[in-house]
Amino acid sequence: MSGPELPGPAATPSGPERVTGRLLVATPLTGEFFRRSVVLVLHHDEDGAHGLALNKPMDAEVAAVLPDWQPHVTAPTQLFQGGPVGMDTAMGLVGVPGDHRADEEPMGVSLLFGGLGLVDLDVPPPLVMPELSGLRIFVGYSGWGAGQLDAELAEGAWYVVDLEPRDPFRPDPDQMWQQVLARQRSTLSLLVTHTDRPELN
Repeated sequence: MSGPELPGPAATPSGPERVTGRLLVATPLTGEFFRRSVVLVLHHDEDGAHGLALNKPMDAEVAAVLPDWQPHVTAPTQLFQGGPVGMDTAMGLVGVPGDHRADEEPMGVSLLFGGLGLVDLDVPPPLVMPELSGLRIFVGYSGWGAGQLDAELAEGAWYVVDLEPRDPFRPDPDQMWQQVLARQRSTLSLLVTHTDRPELN
């Protein structure tokens, strides 16, 4: 199983509306699947965007689909649902310590940004894991067609915030939406107390 094809670091788009490498924090406008989601954007350009919802653990263990990788995933050790697209695909998001150029990628790893990469899940784990500092396996991903994410950002469907190194491998993903908002040095931090019952807000 594999996910969408993504360009390497050199192809990271630029421009005021491009959010590759940043977090999208869901607002009530994002719909039921993305309710209180935090999505890491892996790639965003004029052709569309791909990302992974970081805080949607599933009931299934990694061993259900990739038993060889189960002993190596960062706790909690379930599969995570990266989004509603491509539920027949799996992607391994990894932390890569140290400074690596694109031509010095660890075996089986495609570097993205900020010490993160995608691991080839067909490579035997013992060949890869000594080079990595974290691993989480996602089933499905979040995808947007050309201009779709740009339109959602323009209508205020997402808060865009900076990624911190520990975010992709947090041990308490169920608290991530609140924690990411709470650390913002802006009025966004006040949204932590927001509830889905307007009379309580």
